[in-house]
Amino acid sequence: MSIKSIEKAPLAPVTAGLMAGIAGAAQNKDVDELIAKIKDNSDKVRTAAWLGAGNIGTPAVKPLAEVMTDNDLEVARAAKRGLWKIVRHAGRPRARDEKRAVTAELIPLLGDDQPTPVRREVLWMLSEIGDAKSIEPITALLSNKQLREDARMVLQRIPNKRAIAALKAGLKSAPKNFKLNIAQSLRQRGVKVRGLPCVKLVPTKKTNVKPLE
Repeated sequence: MSIKSIEKAPLAPVTAGLMAGIAGAAQNKDVDELIAKIKDNSDKVRTAAWLGAGNIGTPAVKPLAEVMTDNDLEVARAAKRGLWKIVRHAGRPRARDEKRAVTAELIPLLGDDQPTPVRREVLWMLSEIGDAKSIEPITALLSNKQLREDARMVLQRIPNKRAIAALKAGLKSAPKNFKLNIAQSLRQRGVKVRGLPCVKLVPTKKTNVKPLE
């Protein structure tokens, strides 16, 4: 076999696996270093850490989310800023695969096992990079009293027809005191909603003027 043939030959499975392991170890080291710096006592070290979090990307999503509820408010804030850096870095033009990967890591963070502040922050992160796969877990939170307002606003922002369909379904099942909010989101997306007044036209003071239908 010639040298050129050897260069073009595919890597053996063992070699490919070894290289993947080395890459994974390097990623873990980067994440560990990032978290250590996020938790550092120095504000300068923390700031430099979260500013560079975008380059570490997907592997740091869950570790940063865990630190977002740290007892030290400055550490928690640095972790949140770092996660937002990752989200916005993944949302840059021509980074579709990276965006999908980060979205896939964010979706599980909407689960009931997560603290409400983390779930709320993740909702808004998905409002910027969420795809069709994120619609269903976001829609499920329309029934959560603490997060439903965030969920409906996020669905309003996601430029996907499934988000509109989710709002329509949510309107049917929503309690009476929340229907007006969902109806307003649908109107913002260009959907005509009959039978419910526009919240912008509901008077805040007692008046004899009736809201427009």
